[in-house]
Amino acid sequence: MSDPVFITGASGFIGGKIAGRLLADGRRVRVLSRRPLPELAKFGAEVVSGDLDDAAALRRGCEGVGTVFHVAGRVGVWGPAADFLRVNVAGTRHVLAACHATGVHRLVYTSSPSVVYNGGDLSGVDESAPLCTKAPCAYPTSKAAAECLVGNAHSAELATVSLRPHLVWGPGDRNVAPRVLALARKGRLKIIGSGRNKVDVTHITNVVDAHLLAEQALARPDAAAGGKAYFITNGEPLVLWDWINELLRGLGMPEIHDHVSLGTAYLAGGVMEALWRVLPLKGEPPMTRFTASSLATDHWFDISAARRDLGYAPRVSMPTGTAELIEHYQAGNQF
Repeated sequence: MSDPVFITGASGFIGGKIAGRLLADGRRVRVLSRRPLPELAKFGAEVVSGDLDDAAALRRGCEGVGTVFHVAGRVGVWGPAADFLRVNVAGTRHVLAACHATGVHRLVYTSSPSVVYNGGDLSGVDESAPLCTKAPCAYPTSKAAAECLVGNAHSAELATVSLRPHLVWGPGDRNVAPRVLALARKGRLKIIGSGRNKVDVTHITNVVDAHLLAEQALARPDAAAGGKAYFITNGEPLVLWDWINELLRGLGMPEIHDHVSLGTAYLAGGVMEALWRVLPLKGEPPMTRFTASSLATDHWFDISAARRDLGYAPRVSMPTGTAELIEHYQAGNQF
């Protein structure tokens, strides 16, 4: 494809990598950011100053483009629900309005598998799983509401699709692996539950591939993917704590063997959340109920629909990506 694109969230890991790939492919790229992005600008990206509350900036970004990649969002396991709703739900509504006002043809929305959070194991579930309406934090419910907006907006004029990449990692990641490794370095990481829970994680290269494939799928005459949502993973469920210990071994750090029960961690998360609300304390609590559940339960997903409708096929395997990440940190890159 050769249409110009507009990307929200290009200052983040996923959005920045999508922008970089498209620029390398010779596409015209416009990005929305509240701050300068010299690395992307150096390669030709046009930076539109603003955020998801700025209707004028969104219209400037959407003017004359064929595809919008809406990647920006409020992430995290802690914070006022109003903040998540303002960014993830109202912000998505503003992006859709700008698309309609300027005649954008395609919208690819970066959602999250947490939209099907149910408090328990999610083992091999597919897109038929119901969207959550209640969770210990506002992130899953706000992303679910935004995904509904995107799906309902699909039409002959604006084709839409939502992608649900799970635990995105790789060189440049500032969230998944760095947070775990930093806690391990400080001696503050323990196995929650049995330590045998299986999860999906997704290499950043595969996530970028999925977004570009989704754009292509929306451009087809039948647009079979239109209005739908798709889980995006490496398709290689693994035992979470085994993978964490593999990273630690590769970096010469002590492995994690101490356990704490899910019940204890969940209770501790609830107590810490209460303390952070009442006092209030700065930053995020070191444990929350959502985090406890996520670290102790299965959450891996069936990606058959993405393979079928998008032609998605993960290119970077877990062994290859893990070795790459270890080499990245061994070369002196910080986590």
